[in-house]
Amino acid sequence: MLSGEAQNRDEVLDELRTAHANGLLSADTLRMIEGAIAVSDQQVADAMLPRAQIVAIDVEAPMTEVIATVIESGHSRFPVHGEDRDDILGILLAKDLLRAYGSGEPPASVRQLLRPATVIPESKRLNVLLKEFRLSRNHMAIVMDEYGGVSGLITIEDVLEQIVGEIDDEHDDTQAEAPHISALPSGEFRVDALTPIDEFNEQFGSNFSDDDYDTIGGLVTDAISHLPEPGEELSLDRFHFRVASADARRVHAFVMHVAAND
Repeated sequence: MLSGEAQNRDEVLDELRTAHANGLLSADTLRMIEGAIAVSDQQVADAMLPRAQIVAIDVEAPMTEVIATVIESGHSRFPVHGEDRDDILGILLAKDLLRAYGSGEPPASVRQLLRPATVIPESKRLNVLLKEFRLSRNHMAIVMDEYGGVSGLITIEDVLEQIVGEIDDEHDDTQAEAPHISALPSGEFRVDALTPIDEFNEQFGSNFSDDDYDTIGGLVTDAISHLPEPGEELSLDRFHFRVASADARRVHAFVMHVAAND
């Protein structure tokens, strides 16, 4: 696959992109390889959930309140803190709570269900953390700043998303309720990158194949031959796509102009 003796990481990536252009690697495979390489340079601070977004539980909260928090959030793991929110006492697993109530012996306090919390610094490398997660079979770590305060949390899913892209589940906020394709005042269209190709074809009377890719994002990214950045443009048939938003892992949306039929 490699055509020469690569001397550094950039040259390796160039060889891999050439292999993709020659049809030896799919766009999805290339993105995952690029993500796996990039993870070794990233720190926990690059992927963690910030403190302000953490759903935590007060150790003194009544069990009715704890249950309501678990149900409303839909998460499976919760940091439990003392009077000070920086005082993390342990982790509550939703399955432990369910098991306790299912056994007919509900706990008097969330303290009875706590598991030890793993605490890590913001500067830990993501590839090192991923290895530790795999060895310990632990899926969550509390991230502390240099002053000993909680700055966020990170899960094994957060690390894997840096490699394979976003992993949505039924509790994630998604754009599913918003239309994949919407008309803009300019006469152009905003197209979500996750728009199924068959949905796009149905709306615009096109005939793009979905044999290799399921979404418009995958189709356009493959045609561009690399993970595009905002502002990059490409024409496919009578459709002109401009990348409206993207991050280091994937394209999120396009602005599209449709040429008039001859």
